[in-house]
Amino acid sequence: MSESYASSLVLRFVLTFRASRVWSGSQAETPSLFGHGKVCAPVNAAPHRVVVVGSGFGGLFATKALRRSDVEVTLVARTAHHLFQPLLYQVATGILSEGEIAPSTRIVLRDQRNANVLIGDVTDIDPDTRTVTSVHRGRVTVTPYDSVIVAAGAGQSYFGNDRFAEFAPGMKTLDDALELRGRIMNAFDAAELATDPAERARLLTFVVVGAGPTGVEMAGQIAELSKRTLAGTFRTIDPRDARIVLLDAAPKVLPPFADSLGEHARRRLESLGVEVTLNAAVTDVDTDGLVVRAADGTEHRIEAATKVWSAGVSASPLGAMLASKSDAEIDRAGRVLVNPDLTVPGLPNVFVVGDMMALDGLPGVAQVAIQGGRYAARVIADEVKAAAEGRPVPERRPFRYRDKGSMATVSRFSAVAQVGPVKITGFLAWLMWLVVHVAYVVGFKSRLTTVCNWAWTFLGRTRTQLTVTHQQTEARLALGRLVSLEDARAARETPVRPEQLAG
Repeated sequence: MSESYASSLVLRFVLTFRASRVWSGSQAETPSLFGHGKVCAPVNAAPHRVVVVGSGFGGLFATKALRRSDVEVTLVARTAHHLFQPLLYQVATGILSEGEIAPSTRIVLRDQRNANVLIGDVTDIDPDTRTVTSVHRGRVTVTPYDSVIVAAGAGQSYFGNDRFAEFAPGMKTLDDALELRGRIMNAFDAAELATDPAERARLLTFVVVGAGPTGVEMAGQIAELSKRTLAGTFRTIDPRDARIVLLDAAPKVLPPFADSLGEHARRRLESLGVEVTLNAAVTDVDTDGLVVRAADGTEHRIEAATKVWSAGVSASPLGAMLASKSDAEIDRAGRVLVNPDLTVPGLPNVFVVGDMMALDGLPGVAQVAIQGGRYAARVIADEVKAAAEGRPVPERRPFRYRDKGSMATVSRFSAVAQVGPVKITGFLAWLMWLVVHVAYVVGFKSRLTTVCNWAWTFLGRTRTQLTVTHQQTEARLALGRLVSLEDARAARETPVRPEQLAG
């Protein structure tokens, strides 16, 4: 090695060492972005890490609202799609395909360079280590965060009778909708083959439990499917003879709406041949039917092959987990009682939005999730920007929900809508429902095909998505049995400790 080359190496080392001493001595300590006072971040500080749990309305809209912020967003969800849940009943009744209401989350966020999508079921959120743990097919992923937005949604509630789920699927996932489509169409096919009148009547009886918006829409579409689309397609049976029953323990249809709107929906359903039974609680469900208890305590049985459960919701178990690690409480539905800024009490960098949050009696509807997700994203973006510019962290304003009204379809050309004190029924409400819902369908192609399918279904009698497979109908129960077998095998292979034998 030449002397000049060795000297240059020594000089370079000295200069580098002095520069590092100057940098480390002048760098100010960076407190949390969610503290008070002025924040001075180093020029080359790592971007703020935001983890979003859930790809529903709250999670997706929160992620998209951060697209122009200097943050790194990781969206963790158990599915690879964004689900437009209010239109699930149209997948179940053959109006829309699953792709039209459930686009790929990765494709939706493809052009958002600061967003990454991870598939996994979130099992833990640790405020101490600031990590989110998720599991996908046995692979455990731990994702660090500076802020987290929890929008894991809610599942179906059977009010402590989870065994009902085997016989009466809910309406919360694509799998639910596809299974219900299979059960509905298979019931008509089986009725065509039945020779016993009682068995045929059972196969042609459809019971929807829950007279909220989902139940009303589902009952109305099963009625129209049987009376319009399937009329004349069978030779032994007449699908128009199908019996559709709508049950609810409440005293009115559409409890969240004004009484006059609920009464309008009830009359319209009855004009379609739907039997509406109120003040009726379901006490038992099995393969062949269900038992109903009336308000006077008497019980009667309805023989029905196809049952749909839309009577209640229960928040994600992540709500109870967060409450156990903070000062938060949960309500009877498992929702977290959040602060006015949608954070978990004691955890100012953990936001909870959508169906998982409980605040001021807000309903579990899409608009609450969308506005909550955008609000949480805006708070994070404002505080990150203030920290980057060395300004005081802005005071958080409380979340304010802007009620844009509630809508529910009853049948084609008929819906109910309530916007503040204004109540609208019939064809005008139905047009409003169409416009609002197509606006929130993600992607131009999906909007276009949705409108086309609506035109074919509502103006004509065609439903283009009535194809069913054996897998759609049987997969959920088969997987459930497989899990039970795996659990039983694991229990057999678990060694017994001496103290257990002694006990």
